Parts: sequence; C-alpha cells; structure tokens
Amino acid sequence: MYKCIFSIILLLSFGISELNAQHRQAVDYADPLLGTSASRWMLNPGATLPFGMVQLSPDNQALAGGYEYTIDSIFGFSHIHAWTMWGLSVMPAKGKLQPGINPHADAPMSTGSRTAGHWSRIDKNTEQASPGYYKVDLVDFDIKTELTSTTRCGFFRFTFPETDEGHVYLNLLFPLEYDGKIVDAKITRVSDTEIEGYSQQLSPLRIWSPHAKDFNDYTVHFVIRFNKPFKLFGGWAEEEIPEDVREIRVINDVTEIKGKGDVGAYVDFSTYEEEEVLMQTAISLVSIDQARINLETELIQPYAWDFNAVKENARTVWNNLLSKIEVKGGTETDKLKFYSNLYRSYVARTIWSDVNGQYRDPCEKIRTLEDPDSPMLGCDAFWNTFWNLNQLWTLVNPDIASMWVKSLLQMYEDGGWLSRGPAGIEYSSIMVASHSIPLIVSAYQKGIRDFDVETAWEAMLHQQTTPGQKEYPCGGAVGNIELEPYLKLGYVPIEYRFVSNTLEYAYDDWCVSQMAAALDKKDAYNTFIKRAHNYQNMFDPETKFMRPKYEDGTFRKQFDPVSSPRNEFVEGNSWQFTFFVPHDVTGIV
Repeated sequence: MYKCIFSIILLLSFGISELNAQHRQAVDYADPLLGTSASRWMLNPGATLPFGMVQLSPDNQALAGGYEYTIDSIFGFSHIHAWTMWGLSVMPAKGKLQPGINPHADAPMSTGSRTAGHWSRIDKNTEQASPGYYKVDLVDFDIKTELTSTTRCGFFRFTFPETDEGHVYLNLLFPLEYDGKIVDAKITRVSDTEIEGYSQQLSPLRIWSPHAKDFNDYTVHFVIRFNKPFKLFGGWAEEEIPEDVREIRVINDVTEIKGKGDVGAYVDFSTYEEEEVLMQTAISLVSIDQARINLETELIQPYAWDFNAVKENARTVWNNLLSKIEVKGGTETDKLKFYSNLYRSYVARTIWSDVNGQYRDPCEKIRTLEDPDSPMLGCDAFWNTFWNLNQLWTLVNPDIASMWVKSLLQMYEDGGWLSRGPAGIEYSSIMVASHSIPLIVSAYQKGIRDFDVETAWEAMLHQQTTPGQKEYPCGGAVGNIELEPYLKLGYVPIEYRFVSNTLEYAYDDWCVSQMAAALDKKDAYNTFIKRAHNYQNMFDPETKFMRPKYEDGTFRKQFDPVSSPRNEFVEGNSWQFTFFVPHDVTGIV
C-alpha cells in the first residue's frame, strides 16, 4: 500500500512539474542572477528593460558591474551599469546616520569618524531576480527592497519596520570598477516629496589603449519623488583637509548640497510596521528638465504610483522580446541557459537619448533626433560582436539592427567618425579596428536599409582611408590609429602597436568591399578586395603562422606562436590569430 501511495505521489509530482513547464513563458526561463559570480561588468542581476538607460541593480563591490553573488551584503542600488559609467546609488536604512560608503564597503559599520557607511547584510533566501524586477531583504535594517524600471526611470518599493529613524541615502560616488571622479555636483530639495540634482562625472580610461584619455565627461541629471513627505533633508560633501586626509562633512536640514568628490544626500522618515515607502527616479544626460520629462512620460502619466503595473509591463516587454525565438525539445535546464543568455544580449548596451529624442553628442552639444523611437545607443567595443550579436540582431530583431545603424551614422554626422565603442555617446578608443562596419554591412545585406545608405558608405570609406587621431578634440581617440603604416606597407609592423591589427583591418576592408559590390562601386570594390588580402603579408610560410614583421619587411627572429607579447596580438596569440581570416577561409587553408 505504501508503495502504491508513493507511486501516486511521484506521478502527481511529475504531472504538476510537467504542467508548470507547459505554462512557463520565455521570460520565466531568463534568470538575471545566473552568471553573476566572478563575472564581467555587464552581468548584473538588476531591474532593467532592453538597452535600458536605467539598470537598477544591487552593488556590493567595485569590480564586475558592482555585484558579486557570493558576497552577502549590499551597500546600495545604483542606476547605471554601463561600461566605465556609473550614477546615483540609493540605499534605505534605519538607525544611526551612516553617510558615505567609500572607500571600504566591507568594513565594520563603526570604524571611527570615517565609517564604511550604510551597507547591510542581506538574506540570500529572499533574493529574487527576474527580467525587470529585483527583491531582497536587508537584514541589518529589516527593510524589504524591491526594484522595477522603465527605460529611463527607476521605481523602488521599500517595506520599512516601525521606526522614527528611517533613512534613504543618495550616493553619487561609490566603489567603481574603473576610476572615476565627480568634478561638480548638486542635490536640491524641491519640496518635502521631491529632490533634483546633477553629478558631473569623469571616466578616465588608460587601461585598454595608450591613446585613451579622459574620454567620457558626462553629467547624470536626476529627479526623485516619494509617495510620502520626508521629515528632513541633509547630506554631505567631501572636504580636503591637511595631510590629504579625507573627511565627510554632514549637513542637516538644508535645501541644497553641493561640492565635488564624495557628495551625497539623505532624507528621513518615520514609518509604522510594514509601511511601504515608494520612490520614483528618472535620469538624463541632458538636463534636469529632461529627467523630469522622462519621469512624467514613462512613469507618472501611465502608472502613477502603481509599482505592480510597472513590474508587469517590464515582464511583458521582456517576454515579447525573448519569445521571438521558440525553443522546442531539450531540458528545462537547457532552456534556462538559453533564455538567460538571450536576455544578456539585450542588456549590455544602453540607450542614452531621452524619451523626446534629446541627447548630447561627443562634444556635449544638445541635439534632438528626428525619430525619438530610434534612440542613440552606447556600448563598449564592437570588437568580435560580428560572431554573435550581428547575426542575432539582423536575423531575429531587424528593428534593433536598424536602430544601431542609425545611431552609429548619427554619431558619424555629429562627430565625424564611426565609433568603435560609443560609451555615453563618446569616442572611447576601446579595443581595435572599426568593427561597427561589419554591423552596418550585415544589416544592408539582410535587407535592412531604412537608413541613409550613402551616408553609411561615406562613413565606412572615411574610416578605412583616413588615419585615426590619438586625441580627438572633444576627448578620446578616433579611427584606426595604425592605419597609416597599414596603407603604406600592407601590414602593421612591430614598430607600431598591435601587429594583429593587420588581420582586423583586412577583415573590415573585406566588409567594405562587399558593400561596394552591392552598391556597384567597382573601383572601390577592386581596391578593398585587394586590401582584404593584406593578411597574407603577415603569414610566414616557414613557420605557417602569422608572425610579427618589421618595417623593413623582415620577420622577428625570436618567435613563439603560443607566447606572444600582449602589445602585439590583442587578447590572443599568434596561434589563435593565424586562423582569424573569416573572409578567406580557403585562402588561409
């Protein structure tokens, strides 16, 4: 009898499991927490929409997008998780006032006058993440925190305990993966329910290229509103005192906080047990007025204070996008991996224009797009995305591919160059070559042609015929820096940096040749298809490897294809790069 009952239970369990699987939608398989341990900057578990300007996510360290899954504490929930960029961290708390979190987020809560600030342990059992939503309980403050978002706005739901010492902290500077500094900031109390401000920020970048400069000077403007009045508004500003000792100056009950460096603010609340305090935010790189327009358009008008409606909208948006690919067969684990990775394909890039199309160009001039629904987009390098994202976007999401091409061409018209990685709509000089070209050509070849084709051709031709600039007037570097020797010799010699650029440039040349052929530009086709074979100038017939070569045409004598100097082959070695001739596989064989 017991065996019979056990069998029935197993069958029922199996049946319920199968029923649940049948009712699961694509969005239910995407897990934003997957891959967030020992990860990269784009792998965060927060709440965002596809290419969201706002990516509300917990932070507990400086590295890897600010979040490490194995760390059981959090010091804030920040709005921007884009390459080299950051902005506006929020943290609810109660009890003793603990301003600031720099420089040691994992230090004890009381270490003298310079405290670690308002970090809290979290209850991992309560941590949940799904596309467009994140939730966790803050153990030290007994506060449940929930996050959801629209493209340019954040929505917080804090469930407080009974307390007369409730706080919400606003941090402008916090631990970052890349160096950054605040050169000017101001936070203003507008009313007892609203705050506005800005933070002018600088992202120095000397990591990826010797040409990199302080390329990304941008200002995060923000507007914040609460569903209940706060009792007090205060803040802090970093001061320089003798012997380079940094000190936080806390100011209570004021209307404005301003300064540079470590600047932040807080508001105080009295709450009853399990009271929900709602907070809405909006950001803009253009102005405070633009942030307010984003807030009004994306949150206030359609949703008012309905947190669940915003959360449900995010789920619907994500499900519609992820459902474009239907998976049949395989296991539930296979589907989890597939849709989680598909989800990541739409969160590592960022929309930087506002809801009405306003944005700042590489020289910080305010411009307005003719079509706000085709936004300005930013990201790190397009380097090697021709293996994956080009195919995904052009085949599955032609509308997204179109958006990207239009954004790249708009940046060319504004700044004179295509960008290899338009972080914050700037010329970052990240990685090498001009691999935005393969994306443009791929889109055109697949019939996505709702952009100015002649401008696209002009931009690609300029990129592949005009030597790059190490110092662009408005910051950063542009173009192919080693193009001059490449045009002269047919390869990039040892005397210059990155001999592997011979292969990178040759591939982009081939892409240009294909565009020329499609546009019936015969002379250009002949020029670029010839240049596409420049990879042969690096091939050593004796060793059968791509081998570094001097300007005089001789190969470097000391040569190990496995152990190559980092300044010769970009993130690889000769053995790997020897096979990087995707446009002429037969030729390299």
